[in-house]
Amino acid sequence: MAELVSVVALSHAPGLTGWLDQAPEHQQKSLADGFSRLGDILRATRPDVIVGLANDHLLNMPPHDTHDFCVGTSGSWNGPAEWFQDWVNVPPYAVAGDSGVAGAIFDGLSTRGFDTVSATQLLFDDNWSVPLFYLTPDHDIPLVPINMNCVVPPVPSPHTSYEVGCAVREIVRSDLPPGLRVAFMATGGLSHDPGGPKYFDVNEDFDRWFLALMEQGDPETVLRQCTMEKMLAAGDGGTSELLAWIGAMGAAEGRPAHTVCYEPAVELRCGMGCVYWDMERPVGHG
Repeated sequence: MAELVSVVALSHAPGLTGWLDQAPEHQQKSLADGFSRLGDILRATRPDVIVGLANDHLLNMPPHDTHDFCVGTSGSWNGPAEWFQDWVNVPPYAVAGDSGVAGAIFDGLSTRGFDTVSATQLLFDDNWSVPLFYLTPDHDIPLVPINMNCVVPPVPSPHTSYEVGCAVREIVRSDLPPGLRVAFMATGGLSHDPGGPKYFDVNEDFDRWFLALMEQGDPETVLRQCTMEKMLAAGDGGTSELLAWIGAMGAAEGRPAHTVCYEPAVELRCGMGCVYWDMERPVGHG
């Protein structure tokens, strides 16, 4: 069976690459160092492929045709999409896909009853461009992107998102080739309200509360306490991207998260942070 060697979660707001210099110097250093360290942690596990989970910003799943999840099945990807190049301020890049892994994940999620479609063409904005810039700067690890709907009701519930992470873990172990090393990367959040009344606010209390929940390694508590209502109250239209982190928690099988960095980066219009789960630790041990 294949092995899930790494699980990470991180913010992807475009300010992290587009206008990081607008943040206070201590936040610039904290975030650049922290996200680069997360990249070191991920690459040290030597993954053969990254399975990513990130929200779709209505770029690939329009409001009239949304699904909970969309698995990208192409053998290659390019980004950022032209409209977003100046905004995210990262050089154009190409990254390989893995059609075999993507097909197994699509089939596995579909047969388990998740509302899932597939696509051979996806436009990448900050959702993939920012994480790849920091975690795999050489873009040398194939990516299987899973876009999720976090914006247009009805969106997947926290429980559904958790179950998707669990399902990906099961698919890796049962349906992928023996010896394959797989990383799971969730991106989105933390608190932000793009274009909304809280656009210039960051809910630091919520962010630190959520990170502390992740660090407990108790999925039942997270699913009971981290409701959609709490996420929307912390920032409508953006904070719900943390559904991807809840998916990562499912993939990590109850292990506690380890926070690498966090900054309430008002100038970046987002609470920014990143975590990882130590997959070498036995389940049930901190």
